[in-house]
Amino acid sequence: MEPDNQTWVSAFILLGLSSDWDTQVSLFVLFLIMYLVTVLGNFLIVLLIRLDSQLRTPMYFFLTNLSLVDVSYATSIVPQLLAHFLTEHKVIPFLSCAAQLFFSLALGGIEFILLAVMAYDRYVAVCDPLRYVVIMHGGLCARLAIISWVCGSINSLVHTVITFQLPMYTNKYIDHISCEILAVIRLASVDTSSNEVTITVSSIVLLMTPFCLVLLSYIRIISTILKIQSREGRKKAFHTCASHLMVVALCYGMAIFTYLQPHSSPSVLQEKLISLFYAILTPMLNPMIYSLRNKEVKGAWQKLLGKLSGLTSKLAT
Repeated sequence: MEPDNQTWVSAFILLGLSSDWDTQVSLFVLFLIMYLVTVLGNFLIVLLIRLDSQLRTPMYFFLTNLSLVDVSYATSIVPQLLAHFLTEHKVIPFLSCAAQLFFSLALGGIEFILLAVMAYDRYVAVCDPLRYVVIMHGGLCARLAIISWVCGSINSLVHTVITFQLPMYTNKYIDHISCEILAVIRLASVDTSSNEVTITVSSIVLLMTPFCLVLLSYIRIISTILKIQSREGRKKAFHTCASHLMVVALCYGMAIFTYLQPHSSPSVLQEKLISLFYAILTPMLNPMIYSLRNKEVKGAWQKLLGKLSGLTSKLAT
């Protein structure tokens, strides 16, 4: 039974990355710039897709969803991280901690499923191009996007509820940059092996299952590309998948390394760096990858900039 004379923790203290003031100020400036680039880059991608009629295809519909997920994920962690760089007491209330854990887990799960959905889209585009429009119709795309958001949110809600039902009476120091699930579980004053098993099971369902679907899709895609007689045709088919493949490699690798085996998980410092990778680096790189590696997006940028340049010239005269 739980002792009656103990009280539940009402707030937590995040230990963050460093206690040195100069280091924290430097990190504040660096991460603020990266966060602003992330928000601006993803916003511009969404705006470009909305403005260019040639980009209103299933692939770019899912890319819009991915950009919204990236911005939301970064926003669930980075603003609080920036605020804590400039404060001595890095306190986060219990409910705010629970909300942060929920949104970061939900958005991470949504991204993994979305990447699998995008892999299926590329599979149909390369392996069955004549029926692409029939298969990837608007209704199916909307349903796949909704399934991604709903599954990620339900999984996160379950983890958030069972994590914050754990008794946390005295230990309020979270050795992390945010309320990351493994860091919060370590505060519990009881055995957490059942929570770790739940994390492993959900990782298999929401991480490894989409990852396996991505692998199967790309095995079929590569097989189809190798059968194309024309070198130009092979090159074009590969370019339709290159950007997505790079994002897949970025997103799945560290998540598998971190969550599949909680008992043999990385060190605390490695966990912090991995969280920074997902909260700042990945959301910032994704729009760059799709802009620099995708001919359609580059063409749309050139067309938009041309229109803006022409409009500026007319206004100047």
